[in-house]
Amino acid sequence: MTSNAFAAGAYAAIQNIGAKGSPKIAPATGASGSNFTSLLTSSLDSVGEAGRKADSQALAVAGGKANVVDVVTAVAESETALQTLVAVRDRVISAYEEIMRMQI
Repeated sequence: MTSNAFAAGAYAAIQNIGAKGSPKIAPATGASGSNFTSLLTSSLDSVGEAGRKADSQALAVAGGKANVVDVVTAVAESETALQTLVAVRDRVISAYEEIMRMQI
């Protein structure tokens, strides 16, 4: 899978977080696996929540019920969270590619 296809899948998954019938991350077996899974799940949830907050603030300002500063702050938080997620994803892909190049 190319990194662009991986990114598209990640973005689609973030868009569907919290939606009814959206796929959930299956729990891993083992103590360290379940800690990683919960960390990953909470990180994805926080990125999705930041996006939902930015959307709701934008709708509220369009309806005249919110301050523009709140919208700018929510959008900036959402953008930062997504950029962090993409940076971590890029590092994970890089580490995976490095492992795959190793001689056995």
